[in-house]
Amino acid sequence: MIAPSLASWVVGDLAVPATVDEAALRHLLDGCGTAVGAVRLDAALPALTVARGLGGPAEATILGTRSRVGAPAAALATGTLVHALDFDDTHAGGLVHATAVVLPAALAVGEEVGASGRQVLDAAVVGYEVACRVAAAAPHGFHRRGLHATMVAGVFAAAAVASRLGGLDAATTTNALGIAGSQAGGLLAFLGTGASTKQLHPGLASQSGILAARLAAAGATGPATVFDGPHGVYDTLADGPVDRATITEDLGERWETTAIGIKPWPTCQLAHASMAAAHDALARADVPAARVRSVHARVHPDSASVVCDPDRDLTRPASPYAAKFSLPWSVAALLLDGQVGTATYDTAALARADVQDLAGRITWEVDAAPESVAADAAGEVLLVLDDGTRVTGHVDRSPGTGGAPLDAAALDAKLRGNAGPLAPALSDAVRGLPRADDLATLLEAAAAAADRSPAPRPQEAHA
Repeated sequence: MIAPSLASWVVGDLAVPATVDEAALRHLLDGCGTAVGAVRLDAALPALTVARGLGGPAEATILGTRSRVGAPAAALATGTLVHALDFDDTHAGGLVHATAVVLPAALAVGEEVGASGRQVLDAAVVGYEVACRVAAAAPHGFHRRGLHATMVAGVFAAAAVASRLGGLDAATTTNALGIAGSQAGGLLAFLGTGASTKQLHPGLASQSGILAARLAAAGATGPATVFDGPHGVYDTLADGPVDRATITEDLGERWETTAIGIKPWPTCQLAHASMAAAHDALARADVPAARVRSVHARVHPDSASVVCDPDRDLTRPASPYAAKFSLPWSVAALLLDGQVGTATYDTAALARADVQDLAGRITWEVDAAPESVAADAAGEVLLVLDDGTRVTGHVDRSPGTGGAPLDAAALDAKLRGNAGPLAPALSDAVRGLPRADDLATLLEAAAAAADRSPAPRPQEAHA
């Protein structure tokens, strides 16, 4: 069975290669930055309000604040903050936002138990592997059933993180994974309404994973067949082919942590390839965006179902979050402004007539034979200019994905855009985790960045 084997690895001796450490630190830093940016923009107030109201023993700090609450409540708020701007990382194979579920559990439980930075980093790596592998075993399978893979896979990742940091043995961790499976979910119903439930999914997943580990430690049991079935997570929540063996295949040798991509834009990952290709085409044309008569994109079928849904008004999105899931609107904004940042999706920006007009002239066709998963697909766009000139733009994959990572300068610009002038101190604190006695320096650096920095300016957002 898969769960007992996975649990043994989760709580066993871990030898993390330096390249994996570096990747994990990059993602933890990116996640801290997106959380701080969300605090500064008041982007997750309901989650913070509820977490503070839940209270509990002062076990853990809500990232970007100095509020201390129970560890599950802290994870609820922090996970929502990391994901609130839709600017956090994505593993293409699983289409899962790994840091948004891993970082909250690692920080909350790590602070609760007084873990060292090295222990927290090891737990985060374990969480990354679990989140990515569980999601990637059913490529787009959860989304195809109308579920958010981040929440489905995230409960298992958070349970693994909490189990390792909590010192649970393999048998108890197996129970924690089994219990976590009964809390997997996350409806994609927000796509049709612009509701904020997607922002909550990682927080709910991280909170649920911590509770699963606590319940297992207290004696509750979960099915060891949670992955294998019958009636397991894939049987009930996934549609399409499932390769369960990949969950435990080459654990400790093949590292999915290094395959996670970091977003350059705060929009749905599935629009990024078309956005980048359109940007490439306009650069080739070397003309102002005002001269673009029409745009036509070739889109992966799994992307089209999410960001090109004809049942929604894609030119006049109902909310900022709906705009983030409109390929036409996001492509138009990038072409007109030359960059896309958090300010692009302000409520006031949705009324921009120029973006609406160009978005209305953007069409697409679905790629009938895609060669890769949606989040790692190539982007291909045709621009037609006002004089009839046709210009093609192409990218092999989305910028920032595992195969096309953002460089150090781009990562620094993104962090500064989210965390402001105190970003260097936050960077030092996160990168110093392997040598840190505890999490105090990191948590204070995040709170200081959120408290003292002015709100991000549009020009600071990474294009």
